[in-house]
Amino acid sequence: MERSYLTTLCLLIFHQIDAAYWKEWEMFQLPGGVQGYLIFNMLALPILLYGYRQVLLKKRNAPLFSYACAGLGMLTFLIHAGFFLTGYAQFKLPLSIALIIGCLVSGLWQFFQTRLFERHQR
Repeated sequence: MERSYLTTLCLLIFHQIDAAYWKEWEMFQLPGGVQGYLIFNMLALPILLYGYRQVLLKKRNAPLFSYACAGLGMLTFLIHAGFFLTGYAQFKLPLSIALIIGCLVSGLWQFFQTRLFERHQR
């Protein structure tokens, strides 16, 4: 579960770096523009990092954080697939696409790794 969490977390961070280039806050029409985008990331990243710590320490709440991170990976793909289907021009460079697909694949891998972890805990 540790490797899949770290992989998903890194891909989400890389995607957020790429999202800054594409001005993702405009796509989401976030209040405050780039400032709202930064606030979102300032809230989300510490929670995800804290969750990773919980996973490393095998705390009781580790699966909850792991599912949340996995869900964000999968949700990132679904949201951007929706944007793509509705004609947005952003995120069409090969590496941008690879990061978004990577978020899905890693999120799924993490989800199943978390399920295996929970089964072994019983």
